[in-house]
Amino acid sequence: MTAPARTRDSAGLIRAEEPVLAHNYHPLPVVVARAEGSWVEDVEGRRYLDMLAGYSALNFGHRHPALVEAAHRQLDRLTLTSRAFHHDRLAEFAERLAALTGLDMVLPMNTGAEAVESGVKVARKWAYDVKGVPADRATIVVAADNFHGRTTTIVSFSTDETARTGFGPFTPGFRIVPYNDLAALEAAVDETTAAVLIEPVQGEAGVIVPDDGYLAGVREVTRRAGCLFVADEIQSGLGRTGRTLAVDHEGVVPDVLLLGKALGGGIVPVSAVVARREVLGVLRPGEHGSTFGGNPLAAAVGTAVVGLLETGEFQRRAAELGVVLREGLAGLAGKGVVGFRARGLWAGVDIDPAIGTGRGISERLMREGVLVKDTHGSTIRLAPPLTVTAEELRSALQVLGTVLGRA
Repeated sequence: MTAPARTRDSAGLIRAEEPVLAHNYHPLPVVVARAEGSWVEDVEGRRYLDMLAGYSALNFGHRHPALVEAAHRQLDRLTLTSRAFHHDRLAEFAERLAALTGLDMVLPMNTGAEAVESGVKVARKWAYDVKGVPADRATIVVAADNFHGRTTTIVSFSTDETARTGFGPFTPGFRIVPYNDLAALEAAVDETTAAVLIEPVQGEAGVIVPDDGYLAGVREVTRRAGCLFVADEIQSGLGRTGRTLAVDHEGVVPDVLLLGKALGGGIVPVSAVVARREVLGVLRPGEHGSTFGGNPLAAAVGTAVVGLLETGEFQRRAAELGVVLREGLAGLAGKGVVGFRARGLWAGVDIDPAIGTGRGISERLMREGVLVKDTHGSTIRLAPPLTVTAEELRSALQVLGTVLGRA
């Protein structure tokens, strides 16, 4: 007889997953059972400082009291109606999210990939209805090394062969240009271009921060070309970079904003397309939808998330602690760190390949009680909850220094 999960240790639970779960992930060998704030605890009671925060889904830490309370209150009232009916939480969520971002209208969805897919559909519909692009000729310009999700349309414009191989045929209509290259971007835009879709900071690629002026340049290119600027802020948005949005660093307002991850507070999946009225206004009943999109529970939690951001506290924390993060990483330069990029409380750290792979360093840090995750090659990502303290952050950096020193 199979033992109940609660009686298994970490090794047993990991073994139990092997025959019954698809092998589409390669997690670190830690089995989390409880969490609070910046800390998680495994089934044996070992504690770890979370320096990944669910790829920014946990910007406000694990089980933030205001978010948990909002979820509990809503669970006792109403969780789902579908969009066949109105419900009493949706208007406030949309009003406050639009005001927070400086845009007009909200299309609520569930996951980040759904937000991107929805953004692609909206951009194409706008191109046909408003710009006058001939039917089925619309193109969207994207950046190499992007990460926007893993649906078949999205991997069609990925340059990561791991994400693409074996999943064709691919969706046409996308032009890929180098990231942070305005000249290449401008050359790719023409009368068929519906939108330019980019991440203001490329997360999966290793927290790639563009040159100053790049985002403003994208805004100007799209303005001159009469196409949309779609900013994917699913990882970079909602406080992570020290501003509400990463585009705020250059005072740029995109036409379409894609949000997710932190919008659900680490409690429920919540995403949204937020846009100018004349863009989202192209959708008509029946052309797009989601049974769970904007459900009462999601709207209640999303509204509570917006409430936390309206205070500005988390944006300030990310900016101030970002200085601590950069100073700590600068102190490790030449001591196992060969380079890093940071914006706010978010960094991609390139480890000397002679010391180890990103995966290997992540496993060593895990054994020392710090959780991070690798990306390509010898790069690791640091994205702690915005609730982390300066002392916790310095402690994690000290552990990183110790691990690199031993290596």
